[in-house]
Amino acid sequence: MRLALGFVLALAGAGAATAEEVASAPGAVLRALDKVSGETTDLELSSGATARFGRLDVTLSDCRYPVADPSANAYANLVIADADTGAIAFDGWMVASSPALSALDDPRYDVWVIRCESE
Repeated sequence: MRLALGFVLALAGAGAATAEEVASAPGAVLRALDKVSGETTDLELSSGATARFGRLDVTLSDCRYPVADPSANAYANLVIADADTGAIAFDGWMVASSPALSALDDPRYDVWVIRCESE
């Protein structure tokens, strides 16, 4: 029991240290794929902005990156909605280095994070 509690506390401490080493960027670059046509499009979004891709509205809330190595990874908080119905297809964080970890589930479109934009 003590070992398990110690492990959980160690993980919590590691998470806190990681959170201090992350910065928010003013925008992000996302890549969108139309699986039917095979066409890809890069979407450059500022925080709070929305872009249309096919029938999807993609809104960026925040993009975060490691301060020590800004090109290492990006974490984007996105809301992706069907523009026709308003149904939310995705709401959460996407990780550039692991796009399958938290992915958009849509039969026609795919969206993933490329990087944060610092300027």
